[in-house]
Amino acid sequence: MLPPLDDVDRIMEVMTVAFPVEFGEAWNRRQVSDALLLAGTHHALISSEATSPPAPHDAVAGFYLSRGLFDEEELLLFAIAPTWRRRGLGHALLGHFVENARQRGKKRLFLEMRRNNPAGILYAAHGFQPIGIRPRYYRTSNGDRIDAITQELVIT
Repeated sequence: MLPPLDDVDRIMEVMTVAFPVEFGEAWNRRQVSDALLLAGTHHALISSEATSPPAPHDAVAGFYLSRGLFDEEELLLFAIAPTWRRRGLGHALLGHFVENARQRGKKRLFLEMRRNNPAGILYAAHGFQPIGIRPRYYRTSNGDRIDAITQELVIT
């Protein structure tokens, strides 16, 4: 099933402002569109009013994109636009991700993040635990290298 084009547009609106350019983490429109076509890919949007899915007239504050296989799900992208941060929307959206995965029978959730990613506090608050490090995995625009931290949440 094709994702609504409007969802891709709304994801890209958040993507362009949410990911710091120096880390090169933002996906382009084609990458998002292609990912949404793959079996097992899931996404959700959250409005500035903390509703998911947002009404057509609502401002989109954030989104996630994930991919599942068997009893596992990986959070590929998670973003809240800077304007809407620190209002509980990240907690609501991450909670939605976890509950949605649980309802689909997932037992283990994974994500990978930069060591210095401030969202690590949010992930820890939801029970994600570090399980591995990829040394010097990310490269900044000035050439510095930053470790990637792999995290897992076991759900029942």
